[in-house]
Amino acid sequence: MPASPAPAHPRDRSAAPARPGASRSRRALTVLGALLAALLCALGAGASPAAAHAALTGTDPAKDAVLQRAPERVTLTFSEGVLLSDDSVRVLDPRGKRVDDGKPAHVAGKSSTATVGLRSGLPEGTFTVAWQAVSEDSHPVGGAFTFSIGAPSKTSVVLPSAEPDETVSALYGIARYAAYGGFVLLVGGCVFAGHCHANRGVRRVAATGWGTLFGATVALLLLRGPYTSSGRGIGAAFDLGLLRDVLDTKPGTALLCRLLLLAAAAVCVAVLFGSYAPAGDGRARGAAGRPARSARGGGRTPVAGPALAGRTDLAWSVGVGGALVAGGLAATWALAEHASVGIQRALAVPVDIVHLLAVAVWLGGLTALLVALRTEARLPRLAVRRFSRLAFGSVVALVATGLYQSWRQVGSWHALTDTEYGRWLLVKVGLVVLLVGVAGLSRRWTSQLDTARDTARDTAPATRGAATKPKAEAQAKAAPEAEPEPRSEPKSEPGAAAKAGAKTGGKAKAKTGAKSKTGGKTGSKAADGGARAAQLARQRAAVSAARTRRERDADPTRSGLRRSVAVETGVAVVLLAVTTVLTGTQPGRAETEQEAAGQSVTTGPVSLSIPYNTGGPNGRGTAEVTLDPGRSGDNTFHAYLTNPAGKPADVPELKASLTLRERGIGPLGVSLNRVSAGHWSATGVQLPMPGDWQLSLTVRTSDIDQVTETDTLKVGP
Repeated sequence: MPASPAPAHPRDRSAAPARPGASRSRRALTVLGALLAALLCALGAGASPAAAHAALTGTDPAKDAVLQRAPERVTLTFSEGVLLSDDSVRVLDPRGKRVDDGKPAHVAGKSSTATVGLRSGLPEGTFTVAWQAVSEDSHPVGGAFTFSIGAPSKTSVVLPSAEPDETVSALYGIARYAAYGGFVLLVGGCVFAGHCHANRGVRRVAATGWGTLFGATVALLLLRGPYTSSGRGIGAAFDLGLLRDVLDTKPGTALLCRLLLLAAAAVCVAVLFGSYAPAGDGRARGAAGRPARSARGGGRTPVAGPALAGRTDLAWSVGVGGALVAGGLAATWALAEHASVGIQRALAVPVDIVHLLAVAVWLGGLTALLVALRTEARLPRLAVRRFSRLAFGSVVALVATGLYQSWRQVGSWHALTDTEYGRWLLVKVGLVVLLVGVAGLSRRWTSQLDTARDTARDTAPATRGAATKPKAEAQAKAAPEAEPEPRSEPKSEPGAAAKAGAKTGGKAKAKTGAKSKTGGKTGSKAADGGARAAQLARQRAAVSAARTRRERDADPTRSGLRRSVAVETGVAVVLLAVTTVLTGTQPGRAETEQEAAGQSVTTGPVSLSIPYNTGGPNGRGTAEVTLDPGRSGDNTFHAYLTNPAGKPADVPELKASLTLRERGIGPLGVSLNRVSAGHWSATGVQLPMPGDWQLSLTVRTSDIDQVTETDTLKVGP
């Protein structure tokens, strides 16, 4: 039998010469990819490791206050609700020993407060209050301040850092980004498969998303403890006690619920892509994107169409169940982050869920479309058109919910440019506009794809007719010559030769009982024929695959669509990074309200430390001034004078006055009375309104030596 010509190798590039435009496109995509990577690195570098969302707006006792007697408890007030643990508020004496009594708690059920009792019999000196909590939107906050009883003293306490470990913070940020990316791939891939088109590549997109989200969620759950506990390293991630404390918080509960929902999502994905299809059900398995055997040579051809096509009952069940699971996954973010804090929470949470789902359907569907375009030479135009409509609806939902979220989180025009959150939001808006512009280019390629398909469909019948006539005439002339020699056919069909040989051998054995040698030769020929048929089938499949790649790369319309979708996907990666940074940045509205609260709200006494020097003998010292409660209305004024050695300084005269210059009020004299050596006080000090009051303190140490010092007292409403 003459050897058949060897087919072209599927990777032989000589059959399809490179087009000049293709190399330029590849260079452009490379440059764009480098720019996107650089921007992504810049975005990651610009994100702070732990942006505080709940700020301390007041304390009782006040920061640096000097009290005559020990307080019964310490109270903190925050700009928003906080979550407390057993060590959220610690009070340390001058020697560094803890003097707080009991567990921290909220005052009268107000989540924006924290208070802890103090032991009785506290000594005089400077005390340190170290506090640490988790804001309601899951971000850790912390800090420290001091107050004194009797008089300030030296302290051996080193103020702890409120920042988490750098390694833990970096890993936690990566896990948060991976979780968002996994959610986008999982939801977007499943929606694309169920509504547009399903194949092996799309199935890999959804499976990758599920695995990424699951792994990131486990990592977040383990890292949550050391991330919210300052000074704890990466080794604390496996502390079971710390993990139990995390599960008792709202963010920990949300992460645990996410893992449970991912178990349900795994079932939905398995049913969607046909893993649980009944045996022999060709419709379910084929529609799920599994390749079906072709009629020629056992090759594989992808089945076009969405998953579960023709299974309406199952498709509806999977669709409803998948929608509920996807909404539940989105809710694990909405109920634990920005949407759960601030104004209009009842509306903000569902809006945030819709926003997350719209992002996932659009960006995840883009990734699935890009994979489908790269793995199939002839992706059905109906699939592209369906995704185009789906993406348009997602963009509309994204813009509507994004406008509401921007107003809610920013609150004012100046916060859009004066706050970190507002500036990142402007970057996100710019990326969305760029992404929509590239999407418009993709829609133009899609319309050209439809036009090219219609043109090919209209011209195909005429072409086939012109080519069929001479072919039929040639077959008619060749037919009489082929009839006398039917045995020449096996030269082109070895499989048929094998069957004929087997049939002849069977007849000979039945009639004459052929010898074993003859039967062995016949069986050997049959085996050779089968191997030859399998070899030709593999060669045909390789040639078909090479032809498919050449056709895919030679179609300028599909190549243009594939490039534009690739650019969209690259921009989407950066957009997702900016979104991750935004979720870790304090909203502009909260930041401006926090600044206003810090300027106007004061809890507890207001204290100042004013050094003085009259220039005469024993003329140097420090005056510790306290205004209690430090609000508009009735107040008590205390002044404690000490010499450089820290002992009370007795002076013959001390005068004080208060002036509110911005309102033209004052000076208001303060009638001071000497209580003891170095201690002067006045009761009934009336301040008509809050603001920055200027204190003028005159100290006289002899008949001719005196000095007047000024400072500012912040008085609250």
